[in-house]
Amino acid sequence: MQIQVDGTLMNVGVLFSELDIKERTKKIAEQINKDYGNKETLVVLIVLHGAILFGADLVRNLEMPTEIETIRIKSYEGTSSSGTVKLVTPLPTSLENKHVLVIEDIVDTGRSINFLLNELKQTKALSIKVCSLLDKPEAHEFSIQADYIGFTIQKNFVIGYGLDLNGKFRNLPYIANLTKA
Repeated sequence: MQIQVDGTLMNVGVLFSELDIKERTKKIAEQINKDYGNKETLVVLIVLHGAILFGADLVRNLEMPTEIETIRIKSYEGTSSSGTVKLVTPLPTSLENKHVLVIEDIVDTGRSINFLLNELKQTKALSIKVCSLLDKPEAHEFSIQADYIGFTIQKNFVIGYGLDLNGKFRNLPYIANLTKA
């Protein structure tokens, strides 16, 4: 499949199918269930907008009591990081003495998650872990390692299943690589 992006023809190549994502999400949830048990309440902090689909699917597979919160940060413009991370919405005020699991769509340079983790450390949460659908180790500029990772990918731009290009293509049921045609 091909799409037009700002006048440039781009190839869309499926990296992970809807079934691949569903199966991997269940495996991650199994590990989280094992790690946290079912007695402690877990605050799931979903990073909007990219992680909303993954977060919703993951939460449906968790067995412990959960509270769902959202946060919005911004660092991308088009297909590249702007280099600046902004907190678009304030952090939830109810994180003190709770276990927090941040749900992220992708750890790319690591700048966004590093920023968010530094902000979260000030909340006095009992624990803070990160679950990322995608990890792009080649692109890391910060020493960040997610605790739970769906898939490791190369240093390419991807869309689908919540990941976007200028706000579009989040609705694709799969994750696809974008390359020039």
